[in-house]
Amino acid sequence: MDTLESIRRRIHTAEQLHSLVRTMKALAAVNIRQFEQAVEALREYRETLALSLRAVLRGSAGGLPWAREAAPTRLGAIVCGSDQGMCGPINERVVRFACDDFERLEFAREQRHVVVVGQRAASLMAERGERIDLVLPVANTVAGLTSLAERLLVEIDRWRESRGIDRVVVYYTEHRSRVAYEPKRVDLLPIDRWWLEAQGQQPWPTRMIPQVIGSTETMFLDLIRQAIFVSLYRALAESQASENASRLLTMRGAEQSIGEQLEELTRVYHRQRQMAITEELLDIASGAESLGKDS
Repeated sequence: MDTLESIRRRIHTAEQLHSLVRTMKALAAVNIRQFEQAVEALREYRETLALSLRAVLRGSAGGLPWAREAAPTRLGAIVCGSDQGMCGPINERVVRFACDDFERLEFAREQRHVVVVGQRAASLMAERGERIDLVLPVANTVAGLTSLAERLLVEIDRWRESRGIDRVVVYYTEHRSRVAYEPKRVDLLPIDRWWLEAQGQQPWPTRMIPQVIGSTETMFLDLIRQAIFVSLYRALAESQASENASRLLTMRGAEQSIGEQLEELTRVYHRQRQMAITEELLDIASGAESLGKDS
């Protein structure tokens, strides 16, 4: 049986752990909101890009690069995971989703090139036998999302130029609610020609018809790169919001479990303390009775 001192130490440890879990839960909630705001901030920029692309396509005579011409032969995949623990099964889910999707896309293992964001997801990918070209650290703050998205954009350029990769996709966890997320795939390249033609045929929203100054092809390539950058930025932000949502859910479970243990330890402590007091009173009563008999 534990002594009162040992139970007191266990209660103190549980109280400290409970306080730590509550702090981590609060931080996760704050981080979720920051990354949600980062995604919301992209909305107007995406609308501006869409209008700019429509203006370029209206003045284009066709033959634009990066559009789908034939069936892709090599796949470049970006998998967004996490570097930190205590975030539930989020890495397992996105890795399983990506690997299952590789089979659906019917690219052989030697035709696939993979970049993983997050060491934990990279370890899971390696366990499944996937060949990983590069592992990048996670951007744990909103400020780091831009540089990480730019780094991935550079890697996509390298894929296309030196390895002949003609299809690029990104896998991430889409943040659905405070504690919910779902794995998702977004196709980055090639751009679907039918979609481009549909964009070019849409009516302009105002009477002021835009004019494109300079090379239409150069402008088109710049806009496509910006669109890919926005998709990467959103995938990274959504992944971080999902990671914190998963951590928030894990911390809620841990907080409840620790709270229940604290209640049980407190009950045990009070019960044993009462037993100790009772034993002391009995000892005193027995001693008094013995003294009475001796006199």
